[in-house]
Amino acid sequence: MEQTKIKFGTDGWRAIIAKDYTVDNVKRVTEATARWMLQKKMDKVVVGYDCRFGGEMFSKTAAAIFCHFGIKVFYAKEFVSTPMVSLGVVKKKADMGVVITASHNPPSYNGFKLKSSYGGPTIQSDITDVETIIPEDCLGTLAALSTYEGTDLLEYVDLEDMYIKHVEASFDLDAIRNSHINLAYDAMYGAGQNVIRKLFPDAFLLHCEYNPSFMGQAPEPIHRNLTELSNALKSNENLNLGLANDGDADRIGLYDANGEFVDSHHILLLLLYYLKEYKDLDGKVITTFSVTNKMDQLAAQYGLEILTSKIGFKYIAEVMMKEDILVGGEESGGIAVKGHINERDGVWIGLMIMEFMAKSGKSLEELIQDIYDKVGSFKFDRDDLHIEESKKWAIMDKCKNGQITSIGGKPVIRTEDLDGYKFFLSDEEWIMVRPSGTEPVLRVYAQAANMKGVKKLLTEAHEALQG
Repeated sequence: MEQTKIKFGTDGWRAIIAKDYTVDNVKRVTEATARWMLQKKMDKVVVGYDCRFGGEMFSKTAAAIFCHFGIKVFYAKEFVSTPMVSLGVVKKKADMGVVITASHNPPSYNGFKLKSSYGGPTIQSDITDVETIIPEDCLGTLAALSTYEGTDLLEYVDLEDMYIKHVEASFDLDAIRNSHINLAYDAMYGAGQNVIRKLFPDAFLLHCEYNPSFMGQAPEPIHRNLTELSNALKSNENLNLGLANDGDADRIGLYDANGEFVDSHHILLLLLYYLKEYKDLDGKVITTFSVTNKMDQLAAQYGLEILTSKIGFKYIAEVMMKEDILVGGEESGGIAVKGHINERDGVWIGLMIMEFMAKSGKSLEELIQDIYDKVGSFKFDRDDLHIEESKKWAIMDKCKNGQITSIGGKPVIRTEDLDGYKFFLSDEEWIMVRPSGTEPVLRVYAQAANMKGVKKLLTEAHEALQG
């Protein structure tokens, strides 16, 4: 029987449980990881899993294989977030980390993320090396993980407790708890639920129960999935901040006191503002290609160099290994900051926004107005056009060949093409076009001064692209 071809995507291997995501295929991927580690003279790994179906079973399978190959395993017995595993790699001085998670994918999926010794995503060249040695067949019957208890090959670790201690040492939690902030938190049934409950016992909690079905919804912290959180803020005048995380709690969703969604562009600007003006920290700034150019404007005001990467947090993490980065992030909610691991962390970023509010004595809305006073107001949105593959690539050819010269009657004043195509109609308005590499979808992004302008720009872009 021909085995499934296993391919890592932008952030690990993901597949549908019981179809391609099976115990046998987890064995195959883990064996390849173990053999690659031995080639590199690595001998310690941290293994954890999130709230998805079968997480404990799949993680025990992976841990047993590492032990079988003589690699010491630091194993988390309870579900944890991806950043907890990454922090555990650093704290335990391990060589690698493995997280059994499919992040924000639908509940039918599970996955396998690789983390490196610096506490962030493994670089693409190393992932490719692991891929190339995935065996055709899985290892046969293995000793159960419990067989290794009491040996030097297995150590149980409390990664959540380790993470909370790191939080307590890094944030002024008393200032947050004694501030004007009344938090509403939506875990989306994900791995951030216990840490927030422990840090803020008085918070208003949504979907903070163990439920691997996620009630049928992908645990992705975007507005259409968070209407219950938004409505809670609108209907309860005591609540004034909404925080949400995805399934493995490495992404953030944020709401103001009015129940209005605050996107990652605004969060990145707030973080840069806080870290530079309030904490007096320096460093370079890095954002992915789809992030607002308002970050360039604010970085310039502070005299900080800004870098732009391709889309995908792994590109940011690779730069963070080599450069002194103050803040880095992507449009989809993955953000990292100086003073923590080189990893996106939705809980950590939420805490930083809360600390900013507490230290400044300002509401989230007031802090956003401070940003607007510096760089001007703006809104952002994205459409995903579901179109045939042939049409998708025909549109990309139009972009490549310089055929998009105006949008809605406004001339394109400059074009950037790092990862897709970004068409500037002014310093305030732009359209970006990028194809999905895995499905018949064309992503169209827009920035304008207000949401009415964004919607108009997206409509005009559809006409320009498909006309």
